[in-house]
Amino acid sequence: MKVSIYIIAVLLLGSCSSARVTDSWVSEAHKEYKPKKVLLIGLTDNISGRRLFEEQLKKEFTNRGVEAVESYAVFKPTFTNSKQTEEEIENEIKRLSNEGFDTVLISAVKGVDEKVNYSGDNFRVYYNWRQFGPYYYRYQNIYHLEGYYSKYKVYHIEASMFNLKENNDKSLVWIASYDIVDPSEVNTTVTNYVKAIIKSLEEHQLIDGD
Repeated sequence: MKVSIYIIAVLLLGSCSSARVTDSWVSEAHKEYKPKKVLLIGLTDNISGRRLFEEQLKKEFTNRGVEAVESYAVFKPTFTNSKQTEEEIENEIKRLSNEGFDTVLISAVKGVDEKVNYSGDNFRVYYNWRQFGPYYYRYQNIYHLEGYYSKYKVYHIEASMFNLKENNDKSLVWIASYDIVDPSEVNTTVTNYVKAIIKSLEEHQLIDGD
């Protein structure tokens, strides 16, 4: 499960889960923005998860006529293996800009919530919920059945697009937040998340449809 968590963190759902967008925003100053060369960053310490996310996202951009490059093919190991200062990061941004990159899309896990789900029978509409007797009868299994409740986790993930040519507080082009519920199968999780990102970018007309 830990591997799945970090892969999603790409930043980084189960086979029957999906990535649900909870919020999205696009800058008024960038409504006509069209990225030409995008650096894709899955912010995770899991190398295989990072590659999977970035490669799938690259395929989607390429299919839409946008050049995209995975971060593992651009960043030197020394850049990702140690914490960088703000000055070092700015120097890296200058290097990227000199190499023709005009856009960065980065994704990271912002938080994880643990939830509890009721595991009993489905709600029965024929019960008279206004009377104590039927209500108690319905829920008394809480005392007697192990596993009456099941725990699951919700991962809050954020994806952001930045204009590298705008070296100021207006460089943020687009940002969106997603909830992924209890992921278990890595490939499906990443695929669903990538599709959700692409859908949002298309809706904001930052990229063309496939």
